[in-house]
Amino acid sequence: MNNIHTNILATFNQEEATPEIDLTAYVHPLAAVIGNVHLGQKVMVAPAASVRGDEGQPIWVGDYANVQDCVVLHALETHVGGLLVRETVVEVDGEFYGVYISDRVSLAHQCQVHGPAKIGCDTFIGMQAMVFKATIGSNCVVEPKALVMGVTIPDGRYVPAGATITSQEAADTLPAIGPDYSLKDLNKAVVHVNVQLASGYREKEMMSVRVPYTTVESCLLPSMKR
Repeated sequence: MNNIHTNILATFNQEEATPEIDLTAYVHPLAAVIGNVHLGQKVMVAPAASVRGDEGQPIWVGDYANVQDCVVLHALETHVGGLLVRETVVEVDGEFYGVYISDRVSLAHQCQVHGPAKIGCDTFIGMQAMVFKATIGSNCVVEPKALVMGVTIPDGRYVPAGATITSQEAADTLPAIGPDYSLKDLNKAVVHVNVQLASGYREKEMMSVRVPYTTVESCLLPSMKR
């Protein structure tokens, strides 16, 4: 596919890598997935999304996550002269990543997650939000247009729309998601939809490979063909 590329060799990247995409994941033809990238089971990558593992790497997108329209996943260079730059990676289970997106994460339209960054399981990153040099816990909500930079957000918190969170003190005092929080079930619903989208589009894509499109010629009776 023309929108899925191997990375190039550079001072910050001394090995070529091709995206590792699960057979059940779907990447729209108008999205770009480049370099050292992992896409898990039933991941949905929507039109105009950019997942670039050609500078900071690897980029990991876990099972049942969704990368919606115009989302950008990118990272600062993680290697110099073949050596790991510890300041620009996140560590998960003893492995290092430029960006790590856990299972069942929703990255909504036009948001950016720029590494070093990690997003915990079942978290929703809202439209046009920005996450940079940060770790977001599990079961969190980052509301639209919020900025989260240089901090760690505990599990089960939400960042109000438009908020700027750049100190750990501010991150630690973010409100907890309680039963009255209006967006508490949003991510579950978004994942439910996008898993079905990934499955449906992937099935359609596979069918188009196995079964040629119907042509006018193929519809003609034998007596009508030249």
